[in-house]
Amino acid sequence: MSEPVNAESAVLQKTFELRILRYTPGRDEEPAFGSFQVTGAEGMTVLEALQTIKDTLDGTLSYRWSCRMAVCGSCGMMINGTPRLACSTLLRDLPPGPVTVEPLQNFPIERDLVISVDAFVKKIESVYPYLIPKEQKTVAEGPHLQTPAQMAAYESFSDCINCMLCYAACPQFGENPDFIGPGAMAMLQRYNGDSRDGGRQKRLDTIHGEDGVWSCTAVGICSEVCPKQVDPANAVNQNKTNSAFDFFLRFLRTEQPQ
Repeated sequence: MSEPVNAESAVLQKTFELRILRYTPGRDEEPAFGSFQVTGAEGMTVLEALQTIKDTLDGTLSYRWSCRMAVCGSCGMMINGTPRLACSTLLRDLPPGPVTVEPLQNFPIERDLVISVDAFVKKIESVYPYLIPKEQKTVAEGPHLQTPAQMAAYESFSDCINCMLCYAACPQFGENPDFIGPGAMAMLQRYNGDSRDGGRQKRLDTIHGEDGVWSCTAVGICSEVCPKQVDPANAVNQNKTNSAFDFFLRFLRTEQPQ
């Protein structure tokens, strides 16, 4: 008597082909694609496929990941030419045929799918990504309170996970790596919009220059690729308004009669 067939595994198992951009500094003159066949559940994610390749086919494959829950932002990469999180991209949702996986564009490649994030971190640091209290209070004086409406003014921008997908999609950042970029401006607006914060002027001073907010060409694709619906394009528009208003106030002050 033959053994019963596991119907679930027979139906759900599927073979996928991944074309992965490979590059090892000091060995390769330039990046080149390698092809891999991966068999797994129909609901396999791109990250799971990469892990299968590393575990069973090529242990030298390099990529970043951490939480596998679209929270840490580590596994951002170009999937079929679009910036995505590998942990939340299902292979079955992609068009039939080989799935192309590349490191995030607009960033230097360190190895395979790993990019250098040094310049991005400096951009985030430049906007003072922390609360600068309007007034200092002791523990005995209690917390800095705010209403639900005050929190709603910045809450969406606080959802940013620094995945850098918006930078990979931004054509202006691709042309000018010194452009502060949508992610940093979303972070800036998160704190400038906070009723408890007093560092508004310090942050505005960082985005007035030619590599600041006015370099944005308003394409808006940064918001389209954001996995957390942060809407960095909206943050950019608010920063443009605030920057213009700040310039206008400075102009009025200089025109006042002495």
